[in-house]
Amino acid sequence: MASFLDRFKSIINKSSQLTNINYNKAIYNWLGESIVWNPENDDSFITEGYRKNATVYSLINLITKAATTIPFQVYEIDNKNDYKRYKALTSGVFDSTTIQKAALLQKRSLIELSDTELHKILDRPNPAQSYNAFITELISFGKLTGNRYIYGIGPESGPKVGKYSELYAMPSQIMEIISGGIMQPVQKYKIQYNGTYEIDAQDICHIKDFNPYYDGTGSHLYGQSPLQAGLRSLTTNNEAVQTGVKYLQNQTARGLLMSEEGDLNEVQAQQLKDKFRTQFQGSNNAGDVIITPKKLSWVNFGLNATDVSLIEQYNASVKDLCNIYNVPVQLLNNTDSASYNNMKEAKKALYQNAVIPELIKIKDELNRWLAPMYGDKLCIEFDFTVIPELQEESDKVVDQLSKAWWITPNEKREVMNYGVDEEDETLNDYYIPANLIPVKPNEIDAPIESIDIDVNKFLSKDIEKKNPIIKADTYSTYPQTASNNAKRMIEWREKYGSQVQAGTATGWRRASMLANRAPLDIEMLNRIKSFFARHEGNQTIAERYKDTPWKDNGYVSWNLWGGTAMKDWVIKKLNQINE
Repeated sequence: MASFLDRFKSIINKSSQLTNINYNKAIYNWLGESIVWNPENDDSFITEGYRKNATVYSLINLITKAATTIPFQVYEIDNKNDYKRYKALTSGVFDSTTIQKAALLQKRSLIELSDTELHKILDRPNPAQSYNAFITELISFGKLTGNRYIYGIGPESGPKVGKYSELYAMPSQIMEIISGGIMQPVQKYKIQYNGTYEIDAQDICHIKDFNPYYDGTGSHLYGQSPLQAGLRSLTTNNEAVQTGVKYLQNQTARGLLMSEEGDLNEVQAQQLKDKFRTQFQGSNNAGDVIITPKKLSWVNFGLNATDVSLIEQYNASVKDLCNIYNVPVQLLNNTDSASYNNMKEAKKALYQNAVIPELIKIKDELNRWLAPMYGDKLCIEFDFTVIPELQEESDKVVDQLSKAWWITPNEKREVMNYGVDEEDETLNDYYIPANLIPVKPNEIDAPIESIDIDVNKFLSKDIEKKNPIIKADTYSTYPQTASNNAKRMIEWREKYGSQVQAGTATGWRRASMLANRAPLDIEMLNRIKSFFARHEGNQTIAERYKDTPWKDNGYVSWNLWGGTAMKDWVIKKLNQINE
């Protein structure tokens, strides 16, 4: 096998016969030396696209302004399997079915947090920018160049080492990748701005669009700009505008005034011209009658075929650029095809096809690069339910939920963010529509017979069945362990404050009753039994909360109601009562 030095000499000997591209390819693939590939087009896309092209400017503004209206939230992952399903479901187009399923999976898999370190750095990424300014800059560079760079800066010593204290959206045109070849594609990032700076790859979050151009020199490490695909449309659009400006600046006469009785001499022509200017031009002379000394005719200089073609090409280029950015053309004040209904649908399509996919791309990379610094189970999500154009979809969700008999009212309340009502036990029941009554095929055509029913007897038996015990009876002989469990949860809340996020107002009232050994009536016993039946599996501390059990929401809620000791006593007591 040839040594590395022999391979190196072979490449060098052949390099004189290779083009520059092939030589760079050889270096990249075999030597693994640090090379820098410059994104040649980033600056031109910014200049020719955003700074000089009104269409591109408008499209990017539409996307960024819509994106900044969507808030972010920080969650703790509680169920990894459901979270995977949630991520897969929310990666596509949002419709009513998706919203409904996503809401259920989110409730099952994520626990909403507040006022975390991750909240603080995203709310204020750096001293000079708010969240809105930061996300606007990030999205704009991405839509222009296909590359989004986030530079994270953190302290080198102290308790917050390993966490970023500032985030910056870096300009794409000044960023260069230093590659270590195929063994280490991205080694460092190089910044060329008022000097040269090198940054470790781990401190840069590079969010790039797909780039299929693998030329062997590392160019695929950069994202492809959307304007690269629409380069012809961008050029046509710019040239059409420039041609129009030149035409207005250097345009000839609008028409020709001809005499049918012979040529006018120079003096007569000038007099006629002056007369038209002074007597027949301006708003005050609009609609006036023109009287001429001779028979005259007017020949208008209209648009020629070239002018008409230029307008058509411009309109076509606008549509192409809209398609590239997934923005409906109606939103560019295109009144030719605009109406109330399709404008409504256009705004909805803007969010579904342009804004939401962009935010999902950013969110996924932040969850990979940033969120783990502040907690293994933390993740960032955007609240797409606040989008006004998707409210109709929410109405559809409500309609679908109203017909979903296999979901309890409390589960429906949870999906719509109204919270669970633990006081009303009937909200945990399933309500089957009255018309869903099983009927045997041979009974469908059977005649209805008259049946005499003693209504009073029927009602009295029903009441007796449901209320076998007098409501006034109370019981206070429940175990001291149940009281101690409730007391311990109250103490945790007083000690750890906001770290204890479990329990509803009802649950904490129940804990207070048990801690003070308040007597319980039969109705309360049944409610306690129902609670434990719905929350089986929470009696033990989850493995991830072994050292911080007060953070285990299920375990805390379980013990607010007295824990396992209370559950066993309630079941035994109700069995005795019923007997």
